[in-house]
Amino acid sequence: MAMTSMVFLFSIGGWGVLSSLMLLKSDSCYFLEWELISVNSVSVEMALIFDWMSLLFLSFVCYISSMVLYYSGGYMSEDKNIMRFIYLVLGFVASMLFLILSPNLISILLGWDGLGLVSYALVIYYQNEKSAAAGMLTALSNRIGDVAILLSIAFLMDLGGWNFIFYVGGPSLEGSLALWFIVMAAMTKSAQIPFSAWLPAAMAAPTPVSALVHSSTLVTAGVYLLIRFSPSLSGTLVSTVLLLVGCTTMLMAGLGANFETDLKKIIALSTLSQLGVMISILSFGSAMLAFFHLLTHALFKALLFMCAGSIIHGVGESQDIRTMGSLVGFMPLSVMCINLANLSLCGIPFLAGFYSKDLILEVAFMGPLNIICLIMYGVATGLTVSYSFRLVYYSLSGAWNLNCGSSVSDENVLMTAPMSALTLGAVVSGAVISWLIFPSYMICLSFFFKMLTSLVVLLGGSIGYFLNMVVASYNLKSIKLYEMTLFSGSMWFMPFLSTLGVGLNTLKIGTFYFQLSDNGWSEYYGGQGMYLLMKDSSKVLQIIQENSIKIYLVMMLIWMVGFLSVF
Repeated sequence: MAMTSMVFLFSIGGWGVLSSLMLLKSDSCYFLEWELISVNSVSVEMALIFDWMSLLFLSFVCYISSMVLYYSGGYMSEDKNIMRFIYLVLGFVASMLFLILSPNLISILLGWDGLGLVSYALVIYYQNEKSAAAGMLTALSNRIGDVAILLSIAFLMDLGGWNFIFYVGGPSLEGSLALWFIVMAAMTKSAQIPFSAWLPAAMAAPTPVSALVHSSTLVTAGVYLLIRFSPSLSGTLVSTVLLLVGCTTMLMAGLGANFETDLKKIIALSTLSQLGVMISILSFGSAMLAFFHLLTHALFKALLFMCAGSIIHGVGESQDIRTMGSLVGFMPLSVMCINLANLSLCGIPFLAGFYSKDLILEVAFMGPLNIICLIMYGVATGLTVSYSFRLVYYSLSGAWNLNCGSSVSDENVLMTAPMSALTLGAVVSGAVISWLIFPSYMICLSFFFKMLTSLVVLLGGSIGYFLNMVVASYNLKSIKLYEMTLFSGSMWFMPFLSTLGVGLNTLKIGTFYFQLSDNGWSEYYGGQGMYLLMKDSSKVLQIIQENSIKIYLVMMLIWMVGFLSVF
């Protein structure tokens, strides 16, 4: 089943790439619309858009999905419910493809809700309490976005239709409430502050799901929607809000990843950081740059998750990087792939991430950027390299921390083959897409700003690797700075605020009013009181009507005593 699904999706991806290149060359697109129901003057229509952007993104999603499904054949081989898992993943991919090809907000809502529903089913796939809590946080966070899409559908009724592709860039959409709700929906789906807590929590899902969901599908849906709406965003207050939100998310995720010890959560936080990069560059009106980074990031992040799954599988299902170490001698292929993906994420020259990330930073430095956001960009880029090299030190090149009986190897071809296929994409995709989408791009910067990215990368890498080597022989500074460590390492208390912060006080107020009114005096003298009174009365009547001679004699005695006392 995994092999069949892989071939099917790979063939769709190949068709998508060829069609996208043809449409890009001819500078055209196809808009298909057909009528489902027509009653009097009301017609319900279905529309799909096939342009080079949607088809290119579709091909990337199908390519990564095919590799993930093939990889699942090895990773989930011991699972009794692997067929259910594959059907869920295929449903997830179908929802994503529907969202990509929809130019209509109502049909987008179908794909959007489909993503939310299937992601919940996948997060709770391993049935335990932690997975249930993570699934509920994921589902409820995404419901906010679903409601925002519904409200934007209501506000778009003023424009006379829901095919937003006709109104984007026009004066009718700019400044409307529909635009704010679209941005809010995108922020929830792409896990921007203050909706960031669900993304690391969703790591409770199986690793192949993480490779698919957190690289090219669920979390990128929000960014893709904003790319479609980008002509209406430039120069508005919404774009300023997006810039601040994106930069803050970048910084928060980078800080959190440097304190994290769970391998999958580190990679999830790096995804969050890169989503912040895409959202912030969108605010400058550079939608093509955001789309470029979306595609390159999808490839190397899927590879990163796959390598993490291979390592977790090898070391006995442990995700703590402190219990790994020196894996380079035992898993050379996985280590090579994870290093390539890590270097691509850091933006090392001539790998896929360099072409998009470096261009984004240079365009941001050229733009009207305030000093706070400039510092955030620089620090977040340094932190990205820092946690990547920290990950390399703890899990790949540091001291051996596994037990002496561990058997670690790269022997599963079902897992290493798709990793090797994605490695090619993580190396060359940046250059290829750059040549296709950006024939030329003018960058005009001073020498300092031109070299700033490289300096920050070198500094961040040095701190991330060598500081962790030194720290082993020193007293823990994090104990002395406990509050700061706790604040930075817990994503600025976002998981607590999103769960207990929202629910605890509400539950307390509900309990108080339940005790005061439902279980209070009103209930005592109201519903429950009347019920108890009538119940006791009916008991007395029932006893009287039991035809017992003793009861009749007692009643006759009472009547006689009463009669004599009156007269």
